[in-house]
Amino acid sequence: MASDLTIGYAAMLEQFHPTEVVDLSAYAEQHGFSGVMAADHFQPWVPQQGNAAFVWNVLAALGERTRGDIGPGVTAPTFRWHPAMIAQASATLAAMYPGRHWLGLGSGEALNEHVVGGYWPEAGERSNRMFEAIEIIKKLFRSGIEGKDVKHQGQFYTLESTRLWTMPEVAPEILVATAGPINAKRTGKCADGIITVGAPLEKISMLFGKFEEGVRESGRDPEGMPKVLQVHMSWAETDEEALANAMTEWPNGGMKFPKADIRSPHDFAQMAKLVRPEDFEGRMVISADPDKHREAIQKYVDLGFDRVYLHNVGRNQKEWIEVFGRDVLPKLTR
Repeated sequence: MASDLTIGYAAMLEQFHPTEVVDLSAYAEQHGFSGVMAADHFQPWVPQQGNAAFVWNVLAALGERTRGDIGPGVTAPTFRWHPAMIAQASATLAAMYPGRHWLGLGSGEALNEHVVGGYWPEAGERSNRMFEAIEIIKKLFRSGIEGKDVKHQGQFYTLESTRLWTMPEVAPEILVATAGPINAKRTGKCADGIITVGAPLEKISMLFGKFEEGVRESGRDPEGMPKVLQVHMSWAETDEEALANAMTEWPNGGMKFPKADIRSPHDFAQMAKLVRPEDFEGRMVISADPDKHREAIQKYVDLGFDRVYLHNVGRNQKEWIEVFGRDVLPKLTR
């Protein structure tokens, strides 16, 4: 049985003060959005965005102020953190808000992870670290449920005998962000679901195929496993304003190169000077017409996504929430 479609709010902690993020998330829920994916950043992409609040504090506040699902989209359990700390943070949130919290994991970006001054490895090693971290997190979730100590001695991490002492009855689902075929298959083998960002439909179909292959190899059935999408867009009352918002607030959306090795918002600001309006084509819908956005989202839903989190890149969050809650969300169908 495939799960029902839910459309959530992608809260950008890079762009808004945490109090405002919580208010906007509650406002989004009042207008038909189903839950919140909150970004985990130590720094914003560009200085103009202006914020980078600690995601776990904000998620706890969201637990109090909203009723839908909540999770980090995504956190890296590998450089700023030992995976044991992510396991504890996630288990605590799930214990406080049963049935609502999911754990979104990724392999990290230098922008956020280099701040602790460690070695920043190439993409392959970052992935290997993430998958070992997931192994530890799953062991710890199991330790909390079974009440037995666990340990781990791996290539990248050591965990001495311990368990999670605060644990919900059911472990939070682990969703992994992936954009390539090898990681999609590995995600299928070890995680509960896949997260990806808007991309060409044929690429996503390929990722789904690899993910399902991995799930089957792990002896499970991919039917009904969460396929989660984050969509960036720019809606405003005029096309010109929508484009200006994209260029000013979210120029990183028009950068067509891998961004994981860039360390500073100030470097991104220099690169942003090279971004042209046409660079957003095929990467992000920029339009004043809610129907254009609805069509683009519907194509992703038709492909098989069952959970979609929407991010409007402008500061005009309330107007966008109202318009989309009225004109877009009710018309999306599975």
